[in-house]
Amino acid sequence: MKTALKYAAAGAALLIAIAPVYWLVTISLKREIDQFAYPPAWFVFEPTLEHYSDAFRGSFTAFFLNSVTLATGSTIAALLVGVPAAYGLARFDWPRNWNENIAGWILSTRMLPPIVTIVPLFLMLREARLLNSLVGLTIVYTAFNLPFVVWMMRGFFDEVPREIEEAAMLDGETAVGVLLRIVLPLVKPGLAATAVFCLIVAWNEFLFALILTQTESAMTLPVGIASRVTQYEIKWGAMSAAGVVAMLPVLIFASVAQRYLVRGLSLGAVKG
Repeated sequence: MKTALKYAAAGAALLIAIAPVYWLVTISLKREIDQFAYPPAWFVFEPTLEHYSDAFRGSFTAFFLNSVTLATGSTIAALLVGVPAAYGLARFDWPRNWNENIAGWILSTRMLPPIVTIVPLFLMLREARLLNSLVGLTIVYTAFNLPFVVWMMRGFFDEVPREIEEAAMLDGETAVGVLLRIVLPLVKPGLAATAVFCLIVAWNEFLFALILTQTESAMTLPVGIASRVTQYEIKWGAMSAAGVVAMLPVLIFASVAQRYLVRGLSLGAVKG
């Protein structure tokens, strides 16, 4: 009975998680007359691809490429800056236990509601002439993901025994060489998990992209999808088709990193 209840609970949770995705995919394949049919056509309907062709009209390709550029660039930049910072907090001795205080201060920046930073960010980017540009959004996304990278990677570095690094240094390896050739290969699962989370956050971010971009040249995919809601109509089919396409890059990246992702989620769970 306990086993049956466990499988029933797991099946219910799976159904709840998949139902919105299934509904999104089916709406993208339904004709407009089937979208508003009552009772709803859950399984039996005449599929069409017209909504996908409608979604790719206009600037959808530019929005998609902008999101790819921003998510990839901000994730790489956050890892390049955050990984050495996390290693320094995890390994080097700081006076008066400052490594713990600095780590707490870094994490506290994620507790700040993003909406309160919009006006200062807008003014700073305007003065730097980076408003409505991919470079400005990349800097904002990198700063937004950096505390998460430092906090996560510090927990992963704490799981690596110090004796391995000390043995490498006795053989003449430098601190940078230990990090690049010894430690990073050992925490590769954690690195993959952190990269996936950063990529998802940057890919799905809507608020900063909506306010800090004003033309289609720098708009991201979430903003472009939201633009399908107009004053006179809501293009449900085109929005659903664009949403399906927007899911694919994250799913592909997560599938490629899947063998590292599961282990990485629990690698730094004991400490940090």
